[in-house]
Formats: sequence, C-alpha cells, structure tokens
Amino acid sequence: MLNNIGLPGLLLIAVVVLVLFGRGKISSLMGEVGKGITSFKKGVSEGNKELEDETAAAEDAAKDVTPEDEKDKA
Repeated sequence: MLNNIGLPGLLLIAVVVLVLFGRGKISSLMGEVGKGITSFKKGVSEGNKELEDETAAAEDAAKDVTPEDEKDKA
C-alpha cells in the first residue's frame, strides 16, 4: 500500500502537515528531534567508553604480577 505513494503523494502529505501544524510548530518539533538524536549519540559514545574502561580494568586485573625473580624459577 505505501509503495505506491511516490513523490507527488509525499509532497501532498507535506503540504497538509504544514497547513495543519504551521511552520513554527514543525520547526520546533524538528529542533527537538535533533536534540534527541544528539543526546542519543552522546549516550552511545559514553556507553562505549564505559565498556572500554571496564575491559581495560579487567585486562589490568588479569595481568601477571609475579615478581621478575620468581618468574625465572618456574
């Protein structure tokens, strides 16, 4: 059903939305969407950094801490 819309149909929908909501309302809505996307990207990057920090901490904990003179005896 939605595959048949095409460019003229999309333009008609855009005009109807513009008439119903007005230019100011749509621009403020798009600004909020932009802020949401920015916040989401920031959250994802912070989550990735947190995971990398936890992985690095786990790797540090798993390192061999045997003194050098003890390693030679084994």
